[in-house]
Amino acid sequence: MAHDGTAMTGTKVGTDTRARILDTAERLFAETGLAATSLRQITTAAGVNLAAVHYHFGSKDGLVQAVYERHIAPVNRERLRLLDLYEATPSPGAAQLEQLVEALVGPVLRLKKDDPVAARSVRCLIGRIYCEPGDQMKSVLCQFDEIRERFPAAFSRALPHLSRTELLWRVHFMIGATLHTTGARQLLEQVSEGPCDPNNTEETVRQLVHFLCAGLRSASTAAEEV
Repeated sequence: MAHDGTAMTGTKVGTDTRARILDTAERLFAETGLAATSLRQITTAAGVNLAAVHYHFGSKDGLVQAVYERHIAPVNRERLRLLDLYEATPSPGAAQLEQLVEALVGPVLRLKKDDPVAARSVRCLIGRIYCEPGDQMKSVLCQFDEIRERFPAAFSRALPHLSRTELLWRVHFMIGATLHTTGARQLLEQVSEGPCDPNNTEETVRQLVHFLCAGLRSASTAAEEV
């Protein structure tokens, strides 16, 4: 049997092409958004033809899903790993709320923390999940199904004084605060003029978790309703 390396070379070329398309699409999606970025722009910038995109991803929707999956999948795996640790503690509840909140927000804030350029691009991508047209994000949002199922249930058990409606409001605000923190680091740096260092990831996590837990633990507003 001949071993001329042809198959291996072909595989490597295919892998390199796929990675180049993903890298280019990620950059353009982060810069201009999904709806505003055409496949033609991606192929031109990546130096490939349209057939290569269809071969590796099937369609633009498939490419969008692949771009997000390579970042979201490891973040969500880490979230679920930390959630498992939280739920393994004896009687997890409000007393361990910091651990639960950090399981949700920490992996996002720590994403690519050793590569500031890549981190900035990925943070823009994550932010676009919540501002792009709904149809563009359907395949991406499916990647959060287990997160949406398990985390609200854990928060509900930890915060039994809250109705489901109040809890969902607070989870919504928690996600918003996390996205703002990841996407507006330069603003914080400018406003604080030095004391707040958003590049200190662990301090950022600590401050955000402390703030969020205070809001989550606050009394139900139901008693204030007329």
